[in-house]
Amino acid sequence: MSNFLTTTLGRTRLIAFVEGISFLLIIFITMPLKYLASMPTPNKVVGMAHGLLFVAYILAIIQAKIELGWSWKLFFIAFVASFVPFGTFYLDKKYLQK
Repeated sequence: MSNFLTTTLGRTRLIAFVEGISFLLIIFITMPLKYLASMPTPNKVVGMAHGLLFVAYILAIIQAKIELGWSWKLFFIAFVASFVPFGTFYLDKKYLQK
């Protein structure tokens, strides 16, 4: 666990995981609650957290690009992965677990 907090790659993987979870929570839990059960509050709370995590994720992949020498292709894949459900998990499995 300490490896996740002490290295650039570890922090990027951790932020990607948490950002991916927040995205799935929005899509599969809070959005249906908002539109099907007229409960907008969970979406506001999780949406705000997801927004902050998204910004942290973008900053983390920029840092990884600079410090780890990521190619532009990997950077682009990491960027696009944040917009696709389960994308950050695919990114971690395919590119970041080395």
